[in-house]
Amino acid sequence: MELTNKLDSLKSSIKSMEKLVIAFSGGVDSTFLLKVAYDVLKDNVIAVTARSSTYPEREYKEAVDFITKLGAKHITIVSEELDIEGFSSNPVNRCYYCKKELFTKIQEIAIQNNIKYIADGSNVDDLGDYRPGMQALKELQVVSPLREAGMTKDDIRILSKDMDLPTWDKQAFACLSSRFPYGQEITREKLEMVDKAEQFLMDLGFKQLRVRHHGDVARIEVAAHDRKKFFDEELMDRVYARFKEIGFMYVSLDLKGYRTGSMNEAIGK
Repeated sequence: MELTNKLDSLKSSIKSMEKLVIAFSGGVDSTFLLKVAYDVLKDNVIAVTARSSTYPEREYKEAVDFITKLGAKHITIVSEELDIEGFSSNPVNRCYYCKKELFTKIQEIAIQNNIKYIADGSNVDDLGDYRPGMQALKELQVVSPLREAGMTKDDIRILSKDMDLPTWDKQAFACLSSRFPYGQEITREKLEMVDKAEQFLMDLGFKQLRVRHHGDVARIEVAAHDRKKFFDEELMDRVYARFKEIGFMYVSLDLKGYRTGSMNEAIGK
């Protein structure tokens, strides 16, 4: 019943906005938000997807595939974070620069289309981690309907499954810049290394994963229940060989496994 109330609250909130621009990445949260918003507002919704070197091509293609089937209005923009002054040096507030750039461009689209509200897919669980990008959203008056409706990631996955959305069990995704320790320079070449390494692991069947870039060292995070797969020597040899081709000198497995925001664990230490 509580979940039904949250969904009703979300629909009511969206309906009151009348027109809406949604930052659409194709992830679990923004896909769910777009589907609900489109059901409520139809052609008064515009989805905006940003392309950049921190956003894998596979994610973009999945986003386009979904929105094509949905039939909603879609605009693709270029928001290249590496061109933003200060971003590539990877400061602890890196996400602020990214979000400010992205939503400033989305704001321009909203103004051109005479739309007052811009929304992102943040949910309640996002409040539990260090997210400097939230400040940029606040400054630009971006609304977060999922969070305001009290929805958690689990809520969104359950409702997404009920709606038969293809993203209901999709792995959580964060931009590839999150794979680098703060203070380590981010370059296109390094981003490509991470992208290729993660794609290789996905092709092997791993779903929830991260490849953290520590200079010459790749630190692999996989779901806790998948860690034991690396006891297979053949698998270890295959992963090592491929990562070596990609450009890593050493390859390690994080014994704790995948968790969101693991790079934030070093802040203040």
